Amino acid sequence: MSTARDEIFASIRRSLGVTGRERPRRDVVTERIARAPAGVVPARGAVTGRTRIDLFIAQAEAALATVSEVDAPDAVPAAIAQWLRAHNLAATLRMGADPRLSAMPWGDTPLAIDEGPSDGSDLNAVSHAEAGVAETGTCVLVSGPHNPSTLNFLPDNHVIVVQAADVAGDYESVWSWLRERFGKGVMPRTVNWVTGPSRSADIEQTMFLGAHGPRRLHIVVVGGRGETPAS
Repeated sequence: MSTARDEIFASIRRSLGVTGRERPRRDVVTERIARAPAGVVPARGAVTGRTRIDLFIAQAEAALATVSEVDAPDAVPAAIAQWLRAHNLAATLRMGADPRLSAMPWGDTPLAIDEGPSDGSDLNAVSHAEAGVAETGTCVLVSGPHNPSTLNFLPDNHVIVVQAADVAGDYESVWSWLRERFGKGVMPRTVNWVTGPSRSADIEQTMFLGAHGPRRLHIVVVGGRGETPAS
């Protein structure tokens, strides 16, 4: 059974006098996908060094996230425990199987750690981002057992750890990184771009946090304080 979409495309092909299987046309499509040309990139993200980290933090905070910085991965658990305590939140945390998180000294904190996807009953979760985007203060997370996507949406409070070295200036740079890291054909099933906590102003134009996901988002930036300002 043909669909309306099939009929529309068939009509376009008839008007152009093509079938869609012509070798030159298929080669053009294959080449474009392989080359993955970038679109217009905003100038705001064209910064480097400490200036890029400062922009990332400023944009994240403008989107209602909170941010802390640590010098090394070993300092991450204490920073998260301090943030939970400062907000009078339970000393519990769920995480996936990301080896970067597993290697951190969680035993040095009072946090009770659970592993695996969330079933919706968790108050707090931590994920490790693949990258950050300075132009919007966005964290980029890929799906899989290392960082289950349920941790992005179900807990009330979400903490994201991102390496300063993985903060890019713009979205296009991050897509290039992901293609290089995973390769075509083995990209993660889902790439989530998280900018601030979940919020909505659909009802009476009143801002409501936690509308479709976490009501709090805290970002821990690792290793950015040693960056030098852009010249």
